[in-house]
Amino acid sequence: MKFPHHVAIIMDGNRRWSQHRGLPTLDGHRAGVESMHSTIEYLGNYHLKYLTIYGFSTENWSRDPDEIEGLFHLYAEVLNKESHELYRRGVRLHHV
Repeated sequence: MKFPHHVAIIMDGNRRWSQHRGLPTLDGHRAGVESMHSTIEYLGNYHLKYLTIYGFSTENWSRDPDEIEGLFHLYAEVLNKESHELYRRGVRLHHV
């Protein structure tokens, strides 16, 4: 079977996941980031050329400002932590 050159993932349901478990919303977003990390590692085995991650929609701007701030802090934390490894692997990031 031939593997695609481009995979797109919509990160959806993290807040519902945490609410269903009675956890803070940010815990759901953290779990989503951890799941995405595992997915990226898996896809790396297939020499994927392009990966698109849709992590924040225009509708998300209507959420509680504290949740939005927490989510962006989480994204920044992950990118700061992973930036050296991404660079080492030749990964280029484009934020849209």
